[in-house]
Formats: sequence, C-alpha cells, structure tokens
Amino acid sequence: MKNLNRTTLESNTYTERILQFGEGNFLRAFANWMIHEMNKKADFDAGVVVIQPINQGLVRMLNDQDGLYTLYLNGIKNGEAISEHQVIDCIQRGINPYENHANYLANASNPDLCFVISNTTEAGISYNENDKLEDAPQSSFPGKLTALLYERFQIFGGASDKGLIVIPCELIDRNGDHLKKIILQYANDWNLGNEFTEWIEEDNIFCNTLVDRIVPGFPIHKMDTITATLGYKDNLVVEGEQFHLWVIEGPKEVKEAFPTEACGLNVVFTDNMEPYRTRKVRILNGAHTTLVPVGYLYGIDRVRESLEDQVVGRFLKDALFNNICPTLDLPEEELDQFSADVLDRFRNPYLEHELMSISLNSVSKYKTRVLPSVLEYVKRKNKLPSNLLFSLAALIAFYKGDRNGTKINLKDDAKVLDFFKKAWSDNNIDEVVERIISNTDFWGTDLTKVKGLQHEVTKYLEIISKKGMRTALKEFVA
Repeated sequence: MKNLNRTTLESNTYTERILQFGEGNFLRAFANWMIHEMNKKADFDAGVVVIQPINQGLVRMLNDQDGLYTLYLNGIKNGEAISEHQVIDCIQRGINPYENHANYLANASNPDLCFVISNTTEAGISYNENDKLEDAPQSSFPGKLTALLYERFQIFGGASDKGLIVIPCELIDRNGDHLKKIILQYANDWNLGNEFTEWIEEDNIFCNTLVDRIVPGFPIHKMDTITATLGYKDNLVVEGEQFHLWVIEGPKEVKEAFPTEACGLNVVFTDNMEPYRTRKVRILNGAHTTLVPVGYLYGIDRVRESLEDQVVGRFLKDALFNNICPTLDLPEEELDQFSADVLDRFRNPYLEHELMSISLNSVSKYKTRVLPSVLEYVKRKNKLPSNLLFSLAALIAFYKGDRNGTKINLKDDAKVLDFFKKAWSDNNIDEVVERIISNTDFWGTDLTKVKGLQHEVTKYLEIISKKGMRTALKEFVA
C-alpha cells in the first residue's frame, strides 16, 4: 500500500507565510485545519513551516509525508452526527532546530513571513535564565523566538513592515502578553539594544487567545480500519471534534490579515477576550462540573449518556439556560448558541467522556467554574440558583464516597478528602452542610453568609440521602 506524500497524492504548494512552533495533534487539528480552509476558500496562500520546539518530536515523520496528514472531524454538525475526513496540505516543511539551527534562523530572512503560531504546552511559554543569544538553539520557545526576531530585525534594518503577528495557543491566561514580556526580558538580558526593543513593542503584534476544540489525537485502535478506508498509509492521522472556537484579542490589523470570516470559521476577533473566557469557564467547564456528581450518583457513567437521559438532560439544560447564562454579559443569542453547541458536544457519539475522569479535584473546580455563577445569580436576581445548589448538595453527597453501596474512587487533595471524611463522620446533615460550606479554604468565602443558601443545600442533601439520587432528581426536575 502506498504511503501518504506529495508524490502519491496531488496537493497544493503555498507561499511560506506562517512559522509554527509545535507539530502536535492540537495545532494540526485546529490551526492548520483553519489555514487549510482559508487557503481553499479565501485564497489565503499561506504555507506553514513547522518548528519542532523540543529535541524529540514529529518533524522527521512530518517531512517523510511532505507535511501531509489526514484529519478526521467527528461530532454533531448541523444537528447530525457526522464523521468526515480530508488531507491537510498547508504544512510545507518541518525543521528541527536542534539538528539544523542555520535552517531555522534562515526563516528570519523570508520577506513573506507574516505570522507566528505556537502551542508548546502550558510550560512552553517560560523564561530560562540560562538561555543565551549564541545558543544554537536556545532551550526555551521564547528564547528561540527572540533569537529569530533579532535576526529578522538585523536583516531588514528594523523595517516596520517586517514585524510579525504572533498568535500563541498555549493554555495560559493572556498568553500573548506573557510571551511578549519574556521576549523583552531576553532583549534586556542579551543587550540587544533599545531600537530592537522598540521594534518589538511597536511593529510586532502579540495576541492573547482562547482556543477550544477537543482533539483525542492519533486513533491507534482504529488505524487498521482507517488505513483500509483511506487506501494509503498515514502515520499522522489525527482526530478532532466538529466544534471549534478561536478567540483572538488584538488590533483590527489581525482580523484584516487573517480571512477567517470568508470561510465561516468560528473565530472571534476582539479587543477584550475576558467575556469569552468567562463564558467558556462558566458554561462549558461549569456544565461539566455541575453535571458530574448529579449524573454519577444517578447511575450514569458518561457525559453523552447524561444528555440522552430525559431527567439528567433536563436538569443540565435548566442549569445552563436558567442559572448560568443569566449571569453573563454577552448578548443572549450568543450565550444561547454557545450553550446549544456545548450540549451538542456533550452528545458527541464519537467521544466517550467518563464522568469520573472529569471529577478530579471537583471541589476546586466548583469554586472556580460554578460558584461565581451562584454568587452572580444571587447578586443580579436576589434569589438562589436552585440547579447549581442542588449540584452543590450532590457534590457533598459524592464526597461521602458511596454510590449505591459501591465505593467511589475519589481523587482530590488529601486534605480535602480528609475534611469530607471527618465532616461525614456523624451523618448529621445540618452539621455536615454547615461544616463544608463554611470552609473558606474550599470556597474563598463563608457560604453560610449567603442568605438562604445553607437551608437550600441542606434541604436537597436530606432528600438525596433519604431517597437516593434517582428519586431526588426526578422530584427536583418535576
């Protein structure tokens, strides 16, 4: 059987306009797919040069396939479960700077270069005081990028039109600001001069971003079937869900240079990404955390099954649309659409997301993902969000560690587990609730001070404890 490459499969060649740090599954299923779409539908003509950010990576394998790979997108699309695949051809070549540093730095002289995209893991945007300009290469990603930018600054004499648009995708808050700060630190450490610092500040754009797409990665257990279907060998097949969202915070020049709108891509350009970050945390992450103790104690093991169950599904929808969305400041249509998309993602028949895998550190997750919605709801409505408090009662029951006579494998900090064990030692529901919700180490505040909250949570926990979750939830939903 033939191998996937540009000799065995007809593909397009594009102008090298994007330097990409990272060759992993996420970027190939997310950013590279979008670039591919823009090349096809908006004449973007953007080829990608991939830089391997660490010594061990996939660049050699990527070059063996001439940058080509097959992407499967699986999930709910326009209300239907769809699995579709295509060959992505925007990557032109890959470079391992540890083996060919000169080839890496040569990208600085490319007059067509416009963008830098990165995903080097959360730890990738970090400062290493041992990095030096003369290293070949520097150990850190920001060090490598600083060296390349300085090379470009020198080659083009600090020309203002040769600055780059930097779009990091690492999962840290305000990733662009953080990356820029480290680059300026290196510029100072390495004595690169005020003119270079000014060029970085004035002529290069560092965007903050929020990225969202589930990418399970390489489908190793399905490769025999996939290879038979494709009719060629592809060692870099990657899977992703249908849903995608890229929020890019930056000036209008970024939107003008990146023609995502022409392709119908779900990319938001904004001068303030915080409402979108809050939306994701409160709706997507908050829905997961709200669901886990309720669904699991009800007898369900997977997210998809939760949506398929009439009772649990209705509980979660009510929590989203009636308790969480009213606490957010984006337009109602946007919030409703995002919530509907989240529910479709939860229904994805191609992903089996275990509730217990989401349950790790549920107390801290409730604090950051759900409690802000509780407190904001009280502030705006002057009443309590019943679904979210039922979930809090379910969380307390969950941490008792018993599911219909079967021990729950709780995973959390030892201090958290020990506190719950002691709190549940006498089974007095009133005291259990008071001890737990007054623990400021858990919640950052004493929740007994929120009018009516203790009474509400106690009421729900008593019903759950006496009747079991199935009966308690059916009565609550009814």
